[in-house]
Amino acid sequence: MAVRFWHGLLWLECLIFSIHSCHGVSSHTGASSATASIRHTNNWAVLVCTSRFWFNYRHMANTLSLYRTVKRLGIPDDHIILMLADDMACNARNDFPAQVFNNENHMLNLYGDNVEVDYRGYEVTVENFLRVLTGRHDPAVPRSKRLLSDEGSHVLLYMTGHGGDEFLKFQDNEEIQSHDLADAIEQMHEKKRYKELLIMVDTCQAATLYSQIYSPGVLSVSSSKKGENSYSHHLDPDVGVSVVDRFTYYTLQFFEKIHIDSKSTMDQLFNSYNPHLLMSTADYRVDLFNRSLNKVPMTDFFGSVMEIRHTSAAYRGYKGNGVAKLAPVTISEHEFATDRKPKESVIAFKDSREQLTLMPGVSAVDKLQNLYEDIVDSLVDDTELAVRAGLFALFGAVALSSLLYQRLKGCNGQCVQLPRYGGASYGRLPLHCVDSMRHTLTGPLRGLKCTQAYRCSSADTL
Repeated sequence: MAVRFWHGLLWLECLIFSIHSCHGVSSHTGASSATASIRHTNNWAVLVCTSRFWFNYRHMANTLSLYRTVKRLGIPDDHIILMLADDMACNARNDFPAQVFNNENHMLNLYGDNVEVDYRGYEVTVENFLRVLTGRHDPAVPRSKRLLSDEGSHVLLYMTGHGGDEFLKFQDNEEIQSHDLADAIEQMHEKKRYKELLIMVDTCQAATLYSQIYSPGVLSVSSSKKGENSYSHHLDPDVGVSVVDRFTYYTLQFFEKIHIDSKSTMDQLFNSYNPHLLMSTADYRVDLFNRSLNKVPMTDFFGSVMEIRHTSAAYRGYKGNGVAKLAPVTISEHEFATDRKPKESVIAFKDSREQLTLMPGVSAVDKLQNLYEDIVDSLVDDTELAVRAGLFALFGAVALSSLLYQRLKGCNGQCVQLPRYGGASYGRLPLHCVDSMRHTLTGPLRGLKCTQAYRCSSADTL
């Protein structure tokens, strides 16, 4: 009887587990089909460097390289969450202050002037990383540090650092497990924080980090399989350390051929990885992803969703009492392909009260305005040049004011009496003032303007 009882109990537990599993599969299947019907509206990128210390220079260079790439392809800074665990640009060992390179030729400064770091140094923790993904922030956290994605978002998650079998280290102090990442992504799915998610990992045994993920709509790619290491590409003798990893280097090499309206697909990227060049085996996981890779453009994750038309004509917007929204400018394909200069472009306003007809070309006033803006931008960008220009303008102003003071003071007090005209006396005036006006005014009125401002005193000599 006891054996039968335990057999029955075991059978009941198996039945309950089967029902729960089927319910989970059916719910995810239904959610997957519902997600497929939602329109793709925006792209986001979360770029994470988890390593500290100077010898991990390449990990920061990896992250900044992807940051530059997604910005070049159209994702704006307010849709990028950049997490850098250390500041190599300001490190005392850096012989190139405020600069970070991913190649020994030093042709491209990755740090540049327009890097917006959202989480820096000790802010890059496992807790903050998970909060970014799940959206569970303290109310005091600003919007610029939040992943404000929605059910129409494609999210790129790039991670680089030191890892192992199903973990990734953060600052050699803590680590995130594959189960933690899987649970965070499931929360993102339940809260409708993405439509599709691309995970890209460059670390040792990187493929194990996404092995536990079970949420739909996730595409994953990594630099190495379980038991394999991820290697650096080359050493920069001037910097003194390796400046980029192999997987990221060849990923960037592929992206240098991609532009904002490119038709390249994800399968072309995955097929470009050569194990002999990587010295490891790139891995990708597609079982949770609904689309075929040859139908997924690269720009679905790495580029902008905005529809942009390139035109050669410059035009100005409308300024009026109300706020009028501009409709897109329509240019024929033949006109764009052959001449690239439309004969005439008409911008229609939403309120349909008036139209603005624009002709190609730029007026002289526009050219002067552009020149002025370029000069101002150059002064803003170059502090030393701005200081020199300010000093030069100051010296010029002092010299000009001194010259005007000497001219207006008079010629050693020698004044002349202006004649009476119409019963009014215009008084006395410095001699040089009357002489200077001789060619512009005639008769007794020739000193009128000077008289109003510069009368000689009674003590002045005639």
